[in-house]
Amino acid sequence: MRGAAEQLQVAASAVNRRVQDLERELGTPIFERLPRGVRLTAAGELFVGYARRRAADLEHVRSEIEALRGLRRGQVSMAGSQALAPVFLPRAVVDFQARFPSVTFDVKVLDRDKAVQSVIDFEVDLALVFNPPAAHGLRVLAQARQRTCAIVAPGHPLARRPSVRLKDCLQYPVALPDGSLSGRSVLDDLLEKSSVRPDAGLVSNSFEMMRGFAREAGGVSFQIEIGADAGMVAVPIEERNLPPARLVLLALRGRVLPVAAAQFAEFIAEQLAGDPKTGRK
Repeated sequence: MRGAAEQLQVAASAVNRRVQDLERELGTPIFERLPRGVRLTAAGELFVGYARRRAADLEHVRSEIEALRGLRRGQVSMAGSQALAPVFLPRAVVDFQARFPSVTFDVKVLDRDKAVQSVIDFEVDLALVFNPPAAHGLRVLAQARQRTCAIVAPGHPLARRPSVRLKDCLQYPVALPDGSLSGRSVLDDLLEKSSVRPDAGLVSNSFEMMRGFAREAGGVSFQIEIGADAGMVAVPIEERNLPPARLVLLALRGRVLPVAAAQFAEFIAEQLAGDPKTGRK
């Protein structure tokens, strides 16, 4: 209550009275009062969902009004996988703003499951993630297949090869993603069917950390090709049992996106259809 009061710049007692008024109007408590704070009841969870939908609908109406007035401003809120943060998403934002200079972006870098949940919770309009889990109520706006690559420094012995096998990579210091990153499950599936086993010098939830390790140790990290850093070389891994990853753009099913978000979704779809390796047409 105190946190809400500070954000609204009103007294905590005023917030509490408004909550009590709302509970009387609904005929049921929406918060369970605890010794250290409050917790939503089942009815409260339903009301929060209703409030989020109303807020999203209001934002859509505002967006449509701006479109009717011929204005190109607006905001795109989205969540993206960490692998997209160094190159792909910044470039996409800059290229889109070259067309629509007054559109701003609120981008959250989240792991796959949190990014998907942020769409469901109306925290963002879009999520761009790899191999998303099946989730009821989401729709796929665009997708592209992505190969898993060995990420090495330009002077590395593997850098000039057109492709590599996993056993080639394991001859060098290896950095592996931890279990919170979707790429780890892809590598684990491959390793289960392989006779080779990695002795990882580093396990991390940060692609930046893994790339830095590969660069400094003369080793190898792993990432899908579209997320490769410009200062490193992405060499595709050719293995019969290695399935390609899917880069998927998601939105909430049944929700009409604000104009700016809908236009950016179309822009991303064009980029992925043009060249899913780089994200450029």
